[in-house]
Amino acid sequence: MSTAFDFSTAPDRRGSDSVKWNRPWPRAKGSEFEGDVLPLWVADMDFAAPEPVVEAIRHRLAHPVFGYGHPGHGLTAAVTGFLARHYGWEVAPDWLVWLPGVVSGFNVGCRLMGEEGDGVVVAAPVYPPFFAAPGHAGRRLLRTDLIEGATPVGPEWGWDWPALDTLLADPEQRAAGLLLCHPHNPVGRAWRRDELEALAERVLRHDLVVVSDDIHADLQLAPGARHLPLARAVPELASRTVTLFAPSKTFNIPGLYCAFAVIPDAGLRQRFRAAARGFVPEPNLLGLAAAEAAYRDCDDWLAALLATLRGNADQLVAAVAGLPGVAMARPEATYLGWLDCRGLQARLPQGLDSAGFFEAHGLGLSNGADFGLPGFVRLNFGCPPARLEQALERLVRAVTLLS
Repeated sequence: MSTAFDFSTAPDRRGSDSVKWNRPWPRAKGSEFEGDVLPLWVADMDFAAPEPVVEAIRHRLAHPVFGYGHPGHGLTAAVTGFLARHYGWEVAPDWLVWLPGVVSGFNVGCRLMGEEGDGVVVAAPVYPPFFAAPGHAGRRLLRTDLIEGATPVGPEWGWDWPALDTLLADPEQRAAGLLLCHPHNPVGRAWRRDELEALAERVLRHDLVVVSDDIHADLQLAPGARHLPLARAVPELASRTVTLFAPSKTFNIPGLYCAFAVIPDAGLRQRFRAAARGFVPEPNLLGLAAAEAAYRDCDDWLAALLATLRGNADQLVAAVAGLPGVAMARPEATYLGWLDCRGLQARLPQGLDSAGFFEAHGLGLSNGADFGLPGFVRLNFGCPPARLEQALERLVRAVTLLS
């Protein structure tokens, strides 16, 4: 890790209107952890944003008028330059559509998928808003489940191709679209080229529209790994694909509400804009300034961040490997660990699931049931290594008490 950046400490976020740190934890009440639950749940990091981002906001604040904003040429150049450097994807400026967030983007995208009553395929477990998006657009959720497989280097989540084929081939399901999470939250997969090509073949065969949420694209944990957007991997899909990005996860600025869609096809882009008109607001003014600085000036900061996250992933995987009743596949991307705690279920106190049990022992984790798979928890390791070590000590202690 570069000595120019310090990821060993983090600002105290208590009292900063943080969703992550201000959440009440009722199951810890009356315990030694009351008021001291470590929040490792919602997907933002505890690190300070890069200094160029902070400085860009300071510079914009020097102007005392905060009217509606519009992305300028500098931001467009910063984004297209970043996509070319990091993904090898040459994106034309007019392909970009600006949004306040990717959730808005995939909700709008569902409106492009067939007609009301048609089906939208979602692979679970997945980020919870995916489950609601088809219904918001008058479409039906078509759930397909990812499966746990074994590889020479350990367990890995993947697609259940026969189940997906059966779902898509059923005329009563009226499949018209696919919501893709890439990299996948919460299982941490960065889909490989062969998997993307297999998906693409099915998309073309069944005439689907794809909306791909690539918000975690830059958080690749394997050294040298590079994100591969679906529309770049399979150019034939570009005319039917909306790809969503944001600086929020990468540079830890989700509260600034700025994102964008890459839509190469002019017709699809026009339909997307029309579907968003009237109910999706423009990006945050300060978010525009922050995004320009992030995409233009923060490559070195990102490289240092990734070195820290890789070390944290190593620490998490090693701790879980020695725990009876808990298992996980090593995440390939994101700063999220997906822990299988179904082996603890029979030993948990009555009335508690695994998330509630860990909460009572000082760990605030995301409940797998929210992602469509009870018995799991999601652990956010986007924090200083010492804080993660403290959290893992609590995790180990809690599981040991069940033995």
